[in-house]
Amino acid sequence: MANSETNQRVVITGLGVLAPNGHGLDAYEAALRDGISGIRFIPKLAEQNFACQVGGVPLGVDELQHAYLGADDLLAMNDAMIYAAIAGIDCWRDAGLRAIGPTAPVDWDTGAIVGTGIGGMQTIGERLIPMVDKGRVRRLGSTMVEQVMCSAVSAKLGGLLALGGQTTTNSSACTTGTEAVIDAYHKIRTGQIARMIAGGAEGASHYTWSGFDAMKVLNSQSNDAPERASRPMSATAAGFVPGSGAGMLMLESLTSAQRRGARIYAEVIGGNVNSGGQRDGGSMTAPNPEGVVRCIRAALAGAGIGPGDVDAINGHLTATFADPHELENWRRALDVDAAQLPPINATKSMIGHALGAAGALEAVAAVLQLHHGFLHGSINCEDLHPRIEPFRASVVDRTRAFTGRIIAKSSFGFGDVNGCVLFRRWSH
Repeated sequence: MANSETNQRVVITGLGVLAPNGHGLDAYEAALRDGISGIRFIPKLAEQNFACQVGGVPLGVDELQHAYLGADDLLAMNDAMIYAAIAGIDCWRDAGLRAIGPTAPVDWDTGAIVGTGIGGMQTIGERLIPMVDKGRVRRLGSTMVEQVMCSAVSAKLGGLLALGGQTTTNSSACTTGTEAVIDAYHKIRTGQIARMIAGGAEGASHYTWSGFDAMKVLNSQSNDAPERASRPMSATAAGFVPGSGAGMLMLESLTSAQRRGARIYAEVIGGNVNSGGQRDGGSMTAPNPEGVVRCIRAALAGAGIGPGDVDAINGHLTATFADPHELENWRRALDVDAAQLPPINATKSMIGHALGAAGALEAVAAVLQLHHGFLHGSINCEDLHPRIEPFRASVVDRTRAFTGRIIAKSSFGFGDVNGCVLFRRWSH
């Protein structure tokens, strides 16, 4: 049950992941350790004349989904909903909670904040618009609304798990997944609820990715070498690679976790979300550097730690013009020389940019690294961008052992919105 006391300690007791380079914690961890890319050639993008014809899409979902969802459920679910369900159910089971099913009682002590960037675009593009344009509105079916509403990713999961706490969807572009974790953290920390599933999901749809292709921010130069396409921090980075999938974390009050003898992966010790106001270099597509610095420093202050306590950074790092700025903003926020920046890595180098799911997939990666004592290498950055060269000693280009205590996970999204969450190695 929820604890009315404030300042609850918040821990992570479950994880779930469906990523382009692995489903499940063991597969995902192994892929991260071994530098395995989940970026592949996508025939549909070539058919539709996309300049970028590669992307990150989870494999085997057509078969996998039947182990999690019934036929009736699947009739009213798109990729984003299915991805969220698979990762969410895995997270629930990993946390050691009660059996699920249609007769399971409502769990009044657990809620969910599951974000998405562009929601039901797949259903809108494939079914809703074509049928409406043909005057076949009456044949849309009774489940159209639940498939196109952004909150479908949390609402469907809430029904599958019989969640009785707040069940909602947030959306803050590329900061969505990280923001969900931070929002859940504050909900538990203030004693409002015992547990929250937090994360994000994004479907794999050429309709979703088309606008980014039109903006020319996707990499169109590596269609013949997909695994080399996502190149954060590289001098030859040519734009980000679209991705998809879902990542989920079970956040829980320490009181609740200890009461039920739960296994604990890590502790969430702080987090902050802000905006740069789209001023002073900030815009709809770029962050105000001062906003980034303030976000990071506020997260540190809220956690009661100093800049020197950050042992590693899991960056946003998209393989765009923003990468050098991101490292410089971290340098400023921690008030260190470039050579003294903590180790930093880029999970997107292996999975691409999953938009609303990105921060959640990367948060799962950060927690796995902290729990298992390693930092994964960032692939495809052997030729560092000239402005990142001063940070060379900090760039994790090969997987290494990690004995640090605190990993910072940052995200920066369209709309000049920023998020930073801090994970600490669990110790009794």
